Amino acid sequence: MNNVVSKVAVVGSGISGAVCASTLARNGVSVTVFDSARGPGGRMSQRREISEDGKELLFDHGAPFFTVSNADVLALVREWESGGLVAEWKVNFGSYDCISKKFVDGQQDGTSKKYVGVPGMNSICKTLCNQPGVESKFGMGVGRLEWLEDEKLWSVMGLDGQSLGHFKGVVASDKNVVSPRFRQVTGQPPPLDLSFAPELAVKLEDIPVDPCFALMLAFAEPLSLIPLKGFSFQNSKVLSWAHCDSSKPGRSTTSERWVLHSTMEYAKCIISQTGLRKPSDATLTKVAEEMFQEFQGTSLNISQPIFRKAHRWGSAFPAASIAKEEKCLWDGQKKVAICGDFCASPNVEGAILSGLAASSKLMEILCCL
Repeated sequence: MNNVVSKVAVVGSGISGAVCASTLARNGVSVTVFDSARGPGGRMSQRREISEDGKELLFDHGAPFFTVSNADVLALVREWESGGLVAEWKVNFGSYDCISKKFVDGQQDGTSKKYVGVPGMNSICKTLCNQPGVESKFGMGVGRLEWLEDEKLWSVMGLDGQSLGHFKGVVASDKNVVSPRFRQVTGQPPPLDLSFAPELAVKLEDIPVDPCFALMLAFAEPLSLIPLKGFSFQNSKVLSWAHCDSSKPGRSTTSERWVLHSTMEYAKCIISQTGLRKPSDATLTKVAEEMFQEFQGTSLNISQPIFRKAHRWGSAFPAASIAKEEKCLWDGQKKVAICGDFCASPNVEGAILSGLAASSKLMEILCCL
């Protein structure tokens, strides 16, 4: 029993969950990470596709890079950088105006370094979820988290109702674990019932999100008329930004790969027609065609790709922060933390900060037991 109750369950293996799990493990707390996906990463996932000629194509189809301003996060990133997990992406970004058909602000970098995971954005989460003291279980969704008052433990159950173990503390790093949206997508109630903490439940009731579609493209030859490796779109109702994924450090250059993201308005329009459940192949094909047509309409001589595929991000990009000061939500009585970019700030750095805050709360209380 000592083994069982020394553990913390972390639900979700995005960057906040991975950082939390790794930090706990480094401080002597054994952790089990649960994620319904095939691997770690969340919106820092790397998508693996196969072209028609059988070549492997890899895309960072969520977060293309991240910047850092916080000293604690910078210390962590420098540690990752020294271990070869992270590298600076030294490129200029700008904007493209779809009306004038011209690039503007070609040097709008500011002073922030752009960091990327190597060889993919998910490399950071992969390494953190495989550290000593962290047991990761992928393809294993959590259906219910139940507080056992008599034992002062959490019971974690799978989507099929089977027990996944008892834990001394719980971290929910995926907002869908507590969000009403879980029911809209799955037809089931959210795994974590927050009726014991109504003040937390109110904060999590309706977190606004910016949905978007990602379009993954691969070309046999470089798009030579595009002078930048990343740019936002002005005056487009369909596209918000684009980046050349194959230009990042540590990536294969056998083909030129681009990732485009749609505008929030375009994504909301599609979702209003199709609903929140997983989009059909027909919907994704239509989205891919419309987004590519908009890309071709830029007068940048965009050739036909050797690969084209769309992906929907339904709720990965939060539009608000609900715990800016505390960086996470916490109930010390039941030893449950809720973390993610939706707590601190809606970006990768915010997710890292939130994961660190959640691990700190748990370590404070577990050390006293």
